Amino acid sequence: VNPKGLAFYDRLVDELLAVGIEPWCTLFHWDYPQALYQSGGWLHSDSPRWFAEYSAKVVERLSDRVSHWMTLNEPQCFIGIGHLSGTHAPGEQLPLKQALQAAHHTLLAHGLSVQAIRAHAQKPPRIGWAPVGVVTMPETDRPEDIEAARQQMFATGMTSWNALWSNSWWADPVLFGRYPEDGLRLFGDDAPKFTEAEMAVIAQPIDFYGCNIYNGQTFRAGADGRPEKVDHPPGYPHSLFTWKMTPEALYWGPRFLAERYRLPVVITENGMSCHDWVSLDGQVHDPQRIDFTKRYLREVARAIADGVDVRGYFHWSAMDNFEWAEGYKHRFGLIHVDFATQVRTLKDSAHWYREVIETNGCALWK
Repeated sequence: VNPKGLAFYDRLVDELLAVGIEPWCTLFHWDYPQALYQSGGWLHSDSPRWFAEYSAKVVERLSDRVSHWMTLNEPQCFIGIGHLSGTHAPGEQLPLKQALQAAHHTLLAHGLSVQAIRAHAQKPPRIGWAPVGVVTMPETDRPEDIEAARQQMFATGMTSWNALWSNSWWADPVLFGRYPEDGLRLFGDDAPKFTEAEMAVIAQPIDFYGCNIYNGQTFRAGADGRPEKVDHPPGYPHSLFTWKMTPEALYWGPRFLAERYRLPVVITENGMSCHDWVSLDGQVHDPQRIDFTKRYLREVARAIADGVDVRGYFHWSAMDNFEWAEGYKHRFGLIHVDFATQVRTLKDSAHWYREVIETNGCALWK
């Protein structure tokens, strides 16, 4: 255990609490200890136990002040993009069979981590996780289009690559204690080897379903009744990352997830990469981010009004940051960071978002 690492988070938690901010702690956001990676990383059968031991250490240190915990952030990314395509660290391009076994180990790590949190927490914990929310939205409000979008959102997919982004391949084991049958058929002999005891560990009860949602795809019922993708027209608005702007994703995503998994939903990431710079007046003007966030949060409000149990929303991100394989070219922050000097400047969106918080969302309709 690195005492300087724990000391940093001690100070961070204390500073947050001192200004009235409740910390929610994510235990794994992709950075993996080098020594353990060299010992096999997520492919090692002991990796779930390693993660449980780490979870216990963090919880023992911080749970006198922290009560909200998330185990894994976006396993679809650190397995699919980090271990299958090799785009993100650690840059592996594993055979599908090995990537799926690594994925199974991460799910076991999640379950063991939940057990460790409950065993070591000093305050009653609220536990969830934060996978990618892969969202499909209906083209219209016709019942058949809504059902087509719902089916597509929880289908494993037509190809192995799509399947690793499936909501159900990751979440069904956590919430139902089983892999989806369509996924097992698709993967065949490449599917991970597991026992019923392992699936019981993975399916530890959790308190909320976190999901990172930035956009969604539109579907409708085709002539044969099966889901049919609806492409965006040319010139459709998008972020600097070229992710399409689809505010309705924050209505349909939480709605479908809450219907299927029967848990309160927390939007654990949402935001946009924008072409921000410090203007001649010394300010950072980002009207696109304000408009983007206003549209998306209005859809969260619509979901809540329709009875979806949404408990929280986290904007990605507080400040411009290192975006993994993308480096420093994308700016997601409400606060501009000069990476050379570390000077920070509140963007227009930060001032606006402060008012959104102060008014509990009423400023969204101004």
